Amino acid sequence: MEASKVNQLKLFIQQCDSNPALLQDPALKFFRDYLEKLGAKLPASAYGKGESAKKTEAKDSFVDESDDDMPELEEQFGPSSTSPKVPEETASDDEVVESEVELDNEGVIEPDNDPPQKMGDPSIEVTDEKRDEAQTAKSKAMEAMADGDLDEAVNHLTEAIECNPTSAIIYATRASVFVKMKKPNAAIRDANAAIKINPDSAKGYKWRGMARAMLGHWEEAAKDLHLASRLDYDEEISAVLKKVEPNVHKIEDHHRKYERLRREKDERKKERERQRRRAEAQAAYEKAKKQEKASTCKPCGATGGCSGGMPGGFPGGMPAGGMPGGFPGGMPAGGMPAGGMPGDVDMSKILNDPELMAAFSDPDVMTALQDVMKNPANLAKYQANPKIAPVIAKMMGKFAGK
Repeated sequence: MEASKVNQLKLFIQQCDSNPALLQDPALKFFRDYLEKLGAKLPASAYGKGESAKKTEAKDSFVDESDDDMPELEEQFGPSSTSPKVPEETASDDEVVESEVELDNEGVIEPDNDPPQKMGDPSIEVTDEKRDEAQTAKSKAMEAMADGDLDEAVNHLTEAIECNPTSAIIYATRASVFVKMKKPNAAIRDANAAIKINPDSAKGYKWRGMARAMLGHWEEAAKDLHLASRLDYDEEISAVLKKVEPNVHKIEDHHRKYERLRREKDERKKERERQRRRAEAQAAYEKAKKQEKASTCKPCGATGGCSGGMPGGFPGGMPAGGMPGGFPGGMPAGGMPAGGMPGDVDMSKILNDPELMAAFSDPDVMTALQDVMKNPANLAKYQANPKIAPVIAKMMGKFAGK
């Protein structure tokens, strides 16, 4: 290049460097595209309104794709068709990670870790005298609760439980005191005892539901409170449900969202597997076509060579008389002549059949076909084989011109 033109180019590049906006000129778009192909990163000011940098791929027109063997292969087989592309996993196919649910946790407390409270012995016999003592202790507990002395109330109720451990209502009453004392785990233990004694204990479900709400166990709390409300509705249950249910709805929506995402991920995985299998079958088919073209006998025009062998390296032809054993889709009358396949058999019918070509890539199928071609009497071994029998039947149909 002349020195004057080199100086002009140098001056132009200096101007672009000091003022990249010059590259917005549509007349210079070719130069900008050239710089991007070289891997240059241009500033945003080099692009006009509505334009942006092009994403360059690892492989572009400047990648050296030379291959010493390629001309020979193209001369032998002709231009290669684009090989089927097996889909790859993307970032969106990573494991679905659940985010935290934003809940209203106002009023949720840390669990109480006190030793379990005293429980009654359900195996003892409860006499009328013991029932009276239990009722007296319960009355004292109610008085203590009215005075705000919750510890004293617990003591009296524990005495009542020891006198009459078969009373669900006494357990439920002590559970209510533990809820007021903000001891949800102790309340749940008493509520469980009440429900075990009486599965229809409305108070047992009520106080267990409220204790679970205090721990932030929203779904379990809602279940208990709804059941308690059906057994014996009261306003206190309704008030707690108004706080619990919005959180439950958020949790359910969250679960539905991520179940859907996991289903979609599984569907994408299955679709990739289907595409991979199709791509492998297509690749095997393309390979077989090239091999057929390479082995075409130019003097006689027969495909697959003149030796009479089957594609894929099968030994020579079938004996006269056809296939034994009454195999479905058998040979035409008279069978295949010994020593090889007849010259008028169009091997392209087999090589152009994707299902057969895909089957030939299965080692089990290939072993069986070679076994049959060596000794046709061995065909009887494969008549009941669900994988081998349809392949052989389809091949026989091709030989028969079907």
